[in-house]
Amino acid sequence: MKTWFITGASRGFGLRIARLALARGDNVVATARQPQAIISALENHPQLLALPLDVTDEKAAAEAAGRAVARFGRVDVLVNNAGYGLLGAVEESTAGEVRRLYDTNVFGLLNVTRAVLPVMRHQRSGHVINISSIGGYMAYQGWGVYGSTKFAVEGITEALAQELKPLGIHATVVEPGFFRTDFLDASSLSTTSEINDYAETVGAMRRFAAGANHQQPGDPYKLACAMLVLADAANPPTRLALGSDTVARIHEKNALVERELNEWLAVSLSTDHSAQTN
Repeated sequence: MKTWFITGASRGFGLRIARLALARGDNVVATARQPQAIISALENHPQLLALPLDVTDEKAAAEAAGRAVARFGRVDVLVNNAGYGLLGAVEESTAGEVRRLYDTNVFGLLNVTRAVLPVMRHQRSGHVINISSIGGYMAYQGWGVYGSTKFAVEGITEALAQELKPLGIHATVVEPGFFRTDFLDASSLSTTSEINDYAETVGAMRRFAAGANHQQPGDPYKLACAMLVLADAANPPTRLALGSDTVARIHEKNALVERELNEWLAVSLSTDHSAQTN
């Protein structure tokens, strides 16, 4: 039996993961700004602890972690799932929009991670799973600021994996592609104002997103199943791509990086200090 701590668990990936974990007999601490939505979806399951949590509130994160341990005695799997999207050109994104996005997607993730890691360090076991996106591995027009928060999550997770390994704790960043959730709905996606000069690039992405809503290729139920497989792995990966679209884009990005590296290799290697340099 594992004890899960899941943020953003009132809908989407978080809710599906919580439901499957409970169905197999695990304990689940499910958090959301409105925990009644979790209870309505999962009912009063005896192994469920639904808690209110705004991840941007560091004190509230610490209190939620304390209540989790008081109820179940430990935390085996932390799923940092809370977050939302921002669609718009980098220039179109206001300072306020950027700060709010980082407050949830990056600083909120850090708040919860800092709250739970003392428990895992005491146990000398655990698994931190951070939900990123293919947009955290490869940038896309219209998703620059949102993707930058996920690039941050990727870097944080890679460092965590190195720092926590000697303590018996794993860290994995999960990179979903487009899955058939409500991510492209107004409830999960904010949009910026529009500048006409970006109509051919970001405007095209806005039209694509509107047409793709609830038509995405990924199956959220299968993603939740994959998350249980990940949580049970004795030697989990640092990075897990989910979805055929993500796999294709990773191959594309890696090929591009390798090609540019080779094209500019002479310049790259020309900058090392040498004995002849004055």
